[in-house]
Amino acid sequence: MVLLSKMVINIFDNFNIDLIIVNAEKVKLTGNKLEQKMYYNHSGFPGGLRERNAKVMVEKYPVEMVERAVWGMLPKGKLGRKMYKKLHVYAGGEHKNQAQQPEVLVIK
Repeated sequence: MVLLSKMVINIFDNFNIDLIIVNAEKVKLTGNKLEQKMYYNHSGFPGGLRERNAKVMVEKYPVEMVERAVWGMLPKGKLGRKMYKKLHVYAGGEHKNQAQQPEVLVIK
């Protein structure tokens, strides 16, 4: 359960709310994470392990970096997969979800 402005919300309820994240390229990391944090992929073939540090991910793949961060925070299972499908991440300030009339939530 999550307490949100004196209203109790059950996290298992499906609210049909999409989350749009813009300006993923402007993400900031603290400490030595740019050089020390590693991201790993494997192709499934022998010797197919690929590793990148956070600096490369911010420069070349900012959308994938934010998506991986959010995916790690979601519950694992059916509910987490449904929530992840409602996530839309864009590198710049422009996005293609204007027809849904999104509300701006500024996080400082």
